[in-house]
Amino acid sequence: MMQVRKGLFNIVLFGGRLFQQWAVDMYIKIQSMRLDWYSNPANQKLIRAELYQGLVDVISSGDTRASEVGRRVVLPRSFLGGDRDMQQRFLNAMAIVQRFGKPDYFITMTCNPYWEEVTSNLEPGQTPQDRPDLVSRMYRGKLRHLKDLLIKQKYFGEVAANVHVTEFQKRGLPHEHILLIMKKGCKLTSPDDYDKYISAEIPNKDKYPMLHNLVIKHMLHGPCGALNMKCPCMIDKACRFRYPRQFNPETQQGKDSYPLYRRRDDGQRVKIRGAELDNRWVVPYNPGLLMRYNCHINVEACSSIKACK
Repeated sequence: MMQVRKGLFNIVLFGGRLFQQWAVDMYIKIQSMRLDWYSNPANQKLIRAELYQGLVDVISSGDTRASEVGRRVVLPRSFLGGDRDMQQRFLNAMAIVQRFGKPDYFITMTCNPYWEEVTSNLEPGQTPQDRPDLVSRMYRGKLRHLKDLLIKQKYFGEVAANVHVTEFQKRGLPHEHILLIMKKGCKLTSPDDYDKYISAEIPNKDKYPMLHNLVIKHMLHGPCGALNMKCPCMIDKACRFRYPRQFNPETQQGKDSYPLYRRRDDGQRVKIRGAELDNRWVVPYNPGLLMRYNCHINVEACSSIKACK
């Protein structure tokens, strides 16, 4: 019912916020049917739920309390989003780190609803907010391309292992967190290696005009702190992301597993959201990936698993 067919007017896709409500209702119906199937005692036998009815599971789940007495419904690991599914994914990720070592790159990719591929496929009068199906489909394609670039095409070098997770922002747009564990000859070992792949400065407008505009549009944090105490990142009158950072003439290895990237006081200033920002407000990025995907794509080096929690 959500497919676009030439010559046919699909009233569902023109519903605006009603379309979003319809999509949520349909998803809830599908999940409810799945849960109803698993809650059927006959189907519990099919998934061998009795294997999980041991004493340890009973005690850990609190069934010793009278208020918790009742028939338990066990969800298998194949049920996406269930406790066992999430626990399995977590243990798999930890096993990968144990086997291949600590991550080297921490990459965050955020969906841009105004990608040309999205806006060019909107019907007259529609906005990206009216077509969450189109935005999600395009994001999925961009994500697959990014993974192919990083892993198969070896953008940063040979990848030994990778882990990624998709999350959704409060406004409904997806974003991705990717951890890359590089092979021995492709690891970041010195500040020169950090500068080769990661930048935290505003590019020169005359020399790199397109990159300059992309950094201004996607990679500047805030303003927050004294410039805007009502910014969502403010907790106890301090930015939880520690912006603005300090000027730094050279890249250094930090004490908290993250490098201190080069942020020179070179006089670069831009006015964003009513405030003048400099290199202290730049979110670390990779110029090549930023130019290629035209969205917020944060790239950082991490030397311990603590930095990735």
